[in-house]
Amino acid sequence: MTALLAPAPLAPVDALRAGRRRRTRRRALAIAVLAVLLIALLAAMLMLGRTIYPVSDVVAVLAGRDVPGASFTVGTLRVPRALTGALAGIAFGAAGSTFQTMLRNPLASPDVIGITSGASAAAVVALVVLHWSGAATTLLALLVGIATAAAIYAAARGGESTGGRLILIGIGIGAMLDAVVSYVISRAAEWDVAVAMRWLTGSLNGARMADLAPLAVAVVVLVPVVLLLSRDLRALELGDASATALGVRVDRSRVLLIVAAVALACFATATTGPIAFVAFLAGPIASRLVGPGASLVVPAALTGACLVLAADLIGQFAFDTAFPVGVITGILGAPYLLFLLIRTSRQGGSS
Repeated sequence: MTALLAPAPLAPVDALRAGRRRRTRRRALAIAVLAVLLIALLAAMLMLGRTIYPVSDVVAVLAGRDVPGASFTVGTLRVPRALTGALAGIAFGAAGSTFQTMLRNPLASPDVIGITSGASAAAVVALVVLHWSGAATTLLALLVGIATAAAIYAAARGGESTGGRLILIGIGIGAMLDAVVSYVISRAAEWDVAVAMRWLTGSLNGARMADLAPLAVAVVVLVPVVLLLSRDLRALELGDASATALGVRVDRSRVLLIVAAVALACFATATTGPIAFVAFLAGPIASRLVGPGASLVVPAALTGACLVLAADLIGQFAFDTAFPVGVITGILGAPYLLFLLIRTSRQGGSS
């Protein structure tokens, strides 16, 4: 009798559809939770500070009305800081997830493989040696970051295990660029060192709406490009041979994805400095939230934005001394990097 009442097992096709529906629901729920968390963090960024403003004042400022005190503090100081942090986090998260998925290695993020080191070295040279500032420094950091990525890709291309070589070559080039930064700073005047170190740590201090436009345009243009290529990206995760069998034009898709991800990372680095480990952490955290088999671009972008804003709030209010956002993300990311390196070593180089 019990056997007669037991539900019949699902057919393979029905089981596949049920599993797909579960994954879709889980991904949608994760994205919704991350979006709500991002909105809450943005609200906290606008409300909290030496003076705490109520929601009504913040809304009034955002609506363009004049509120004594709040118009300057919220509109001029906090809004650019919050938007810069959110957009930089989106750019870092999407870029890091793209590299990690495409190269099938959690170590393959722009900050680990040396791309952001190129932008950092260029900015330090511009600030300390050339005494540039503003847009000129940002442009040079962007161009050198892209050139660094192109050099790493060209050196790693060809033969088997391109992804592994790209990571190792990127780490080596990043180390050389970090040595350049150390040398330039060691020869710099005291006042130049302070400026360079503030930029190198990754900071939202001094964010201005005037500096936000290039990063905003990059996010609006390049994140949709990565989304359009997300199906090819998931195929590349299976390996070149499998992706080719699925009809993906491997070289074309890889180049487009690399260009988009590198540009996102470089625009973010040129705007805020190299905020440590956001690109590295966003993808793995998003993967834990959405589960296997789902595109990580949107969840990783939202996770990156949440990481930057949460770290900036911690840096501002959790300690007696305010810390730049890059210091907090570095503290969060360094243990995970050590864990991955130890695990990779024990598994004989595969992760």
